[in-house]
Amino acid sequence: MLTTPYAIGAPIWVDLRTPDMEGAAAFYRALFGWEHGPAGPGTGGYGFFRLDGGTAAGAMPLEPGQGPASWSLYFATPDADATVVAVRRRGGSVAAGPRDVTDLGRMAVCADPGGAGFSLWQPGTNAGLDVVNSPGGFCWAELYASDEDVAYAFYSAVFGWQALSVPMPDGSGTYRMVNPAGQGPEGMFGGFVPLGTDPAESGGAPHWLLYFAVTDCEATVTAARELGGEVRVGATDIEGVGRFAKLSDPYGARFALMQGARRDA
Repeated sequence: MLTTPYAIGAPIWVDLRTPDMEGAAAFYRALFGWEHGPAGPGTGGYGFFRLDGGTAAGAMPLEPGQGPASWSLYFATPDADATVVAVRRRGGSVAAGPRDVTDLGRMAVCADPGGAGFSLWQPGTNAGLDVVNSPGGFCWAELYASDEDVAYAFYSAVFGWQALSVPMPDGSGTYRMVNPAGQGPEGMFGGFVPLGTDPAESGGAPHWLLYFAVTDCEATVTAARELGGEVRVGATDIEGVGRFAKLSDPYGARFALMQGARRDA
């Protein structure tokens, strides 16, 4: 579970890149209740999705030729320049930055040795997401990796992550969950999945998939379909965990839902 202030190496920000900001804002407003607004001057059209007064995500318009619509994940660092050096030293790559984003913070766009993209965020006046774990907020991340061991060696070296492997509920193997150094099991924020084991995520390059919390997975899937989104995996139970689904918004940006398991008193 994510907690604030964000630990070094923890997810601290998520944002959407979309070719139709107005259309995307309407889709996510109807799906999660988010309201979209501009980030302010000097941010190149960047904006924020807010829920009940707190920031749930960021959003950036995509110009033609800038790539497909997508969700991106940022990890917290106290020194983006030093972390960029570590990324390169450990076999990753840096596509952009580090650079300052007004007084909001300092960022860089990177990829791990397998090619899965991620970004770095060194907080300035923007200390990170306000809405996490609760309905409408980011709650989990999964890395679909071509080589899970190589990927974990990279992230543990760059960010100091620790891992815990647990049996899959269906007995098909183990699931490696990760947390920032010193956070322990309560700080787990994501897991690793070998690319190709999930038909919905196979056939492409390694990538991070973001999950958002919902109170009713089935109803949210139905709403997404009616709003023009694609249902890649329908609402599915995971024993002892909850119910999840995998979707794409009307512009092709992939994301997932998670409804936590009911805890009876």
